[in-house]
Amino acid sequence: MFVGTASDVGKSVITAGMCRILRQDGYRPAPFKAQNMSLNSYVTPDGLEIGRAQAVQAEAAGIPCRSDMNPVLLKPTGDSHAQLVLHGRPAGNHSAWDYFMGRDREALWQEVKGAYDRLAGSFDPIVLEGAGSISEMNLWPRDIVNMRMALHAHADVYLIADIDRGGVFGSVYGTLALLPPEEKALIRGVLVNKFRGDGRLFEDGRRQLAELTGVPVIGVLPYYKDIHIEEEDSVALGQRVVFPRPGAFNIAVVALPHLSNFTDFSWIERMGSLHVYYTDDPAQLAGAQLIILPGSKNTIDDLLYIRARGVDRVVVDAFRAGIPVVGICGGYQMMGLTVADPYGVEGAVRTVEGLGILPVHTVLEREKTTVVRQFNFGALDGPVCAGYEIHMGRTVAAGSEQPLNYVGQEYDGYRVGPGCWGTYMHGILDNRAVVEELLAAAGASGLDLRWMDYKKFREEQYDRLAEHMRSHVDMAAIYRNLRQQKL
Repeated sequence: MFVGTASDVGKSVITAGMCRILRQDGYRPAPFKAQNMSLNSYVTPDGLEIGRAQAVQAEAAGIPCRSDMNPVLLKPTGDSHAQLVLHGRPAGNHSAWDYFMGRDREALWQEVKGAYDRLAGSFDPIVLEGAGSISEMNLWPRDIVNMRMALHAHADVYLIADIDRGGVFGSVYGTLALLPPEEKALIRGVLVNKFRGDGRLFEDGRRQLAELTGVPVIGVLPYYKDIHIEEEDSVALGQRVVFPRPGAFNIAVVALPHLSNFTDFSWIERMGSLHVYYTDDPAQLAGAQLIILPGSKNTIDDLLYIRARGVDRVVVDAFRAGIPVVGICGGYQMMGLTVADPYGVEGAVRTVEGLGILPVHTVLEREKTTVVRQFNFGALDGPVCAGYEIHMGRTVAAGSEQPLNYVGQEYDGYRVGPGCWGTYMHGILDNRAVVEELLAAAGASGLDLRWMDYKKFREEQYDRLAEHMRSHVDMAAIYRNLRQQKL
């Protein structure tokens, strides 16, 4: 199990790397995170929703993802509320107080234990991931994801600290000093992550940490920029570029407060001739040759937000000027005439006017659609593409229908031209035919895009991450601990 001194220290990526190493070495690993809080989610082959990080880790392990890998997913809908997704299905909206202090905490603990036990019955070993910091003492009585889970799994636990943010000695020493004896006994080593410079300069630091804590430092992982693993959540989004680049083909993604599934743009971010940036600044948005309204966990609130910022006017003016504008999921809903919430799915506002770009109306519903799709893009006999849906809304055309995607006898999305459309399909921009049509509509079809096989690219990145970890982590110690545990 990989746990942290804080959030965003690298737990998700290191867990993915360990899954790949174990697979390479002949094991059959699977990832597990009891509770995840993220707006970045994915759909399992059987139509259930889990955190995107666990789907990435499963891909690194070479297995299909399943809901038992992330039995509890919290999707924030505001500053103090979140949707609870339990075993891949919505289980209501909760305030932070109700969720953490409510009587159902013990019931959730039983559910996550059951999910882990089922997974452990099919795979070996399980690579667990903790959440945030394990030293938050106020959360210990209600813990279902960190050291309580480690005790249940009898896990070898490795503590990850991010040296790039500073204070590594205090964070490691303090974290371990606060643990109760039975939990500290599970800690097998410390991993120092994101080290910049010559690792030999930290040899004294390794020795000092081990002497201070009584726990060996089993690895110092150098900071890297040339390995690309999908990030877990919007902490990483805050590090994205926010300005157009002079002379480049600029693609602006509107930075919504509740932006979800920003991995929809991972592939086009890798294309050297395209510059993808995230902004909610009308002036910066005006510099784009293509505008994307992304997914949102709270469509109505985010629509009201961009209206207050003046972003809506820039988007509509761009559309009228012939600049391509597309929307995905919540962004698709915003592009329509109205968004109605008769059941209070998102909050107190019952109806709001959309941007009026697409002649469609959306009604938010209680039931969530989660499904993996194959579809024909643009026409019944159009190119076959792949994507997945995660939404709680139904969108219908107000006039003559111009569907975007054909799914058997059904259809998804709406278009008013090759450069203006909306869709519920996450992952639609991972399909070459879609990107080529958009760029042609923007007058940029001649760009040198260095097309790549994105699935092959991801596999190469997992292998590179595994090699990076093998070079800087004492894998012999990890395997020795694993063998002793099985004895």
